[in-house]
Amino acid sequence: MYYVDGFVIPLPKKNIAAYRRMAKTAGKVWRDHGALEYVECIADDVKPGKHTSFPQSVKLKAGEIVIFSYIVFKSRAHRDRVNAKVMKDPRLAKMMNPKAMPFDGKRMFFGGFKSIVEL
Repeated sequence: MYYVDGFVIPLPKKNIAAYRRMAKTAGKVWRDHGALEYVECIADDVKPGKHTSFPQSVKLKAGEIVIFSYIVFKSRAHRDRVNAKVMKDPRLAKMMNPKAMPFDGKRMFFGGFKSIVEL
């Protein structure tokens, strides 16, 4: 079984290229420290819902698009070890500054998940 960190982010469309560059660096850092997979996805078929949806979850504004990301680990303990190393990695220092992020980090949400089915 695996452990997954998932993220949902509102991204201004004008910042897609900057986000892609940041994500490539971040993905390399996570993989270098042991993450099994690092995946960044941009909304393609994501519509506002009547009660809830990805756009509503991040209070999507005009000119923005939803990013869904996940990182796969062997276990929660493995995730904790990897993330501790990642947070100390100097390659992420600039990116961790909220003013340098190409998105509004206050509207991002994330969490850790244990897998229950793997096929």
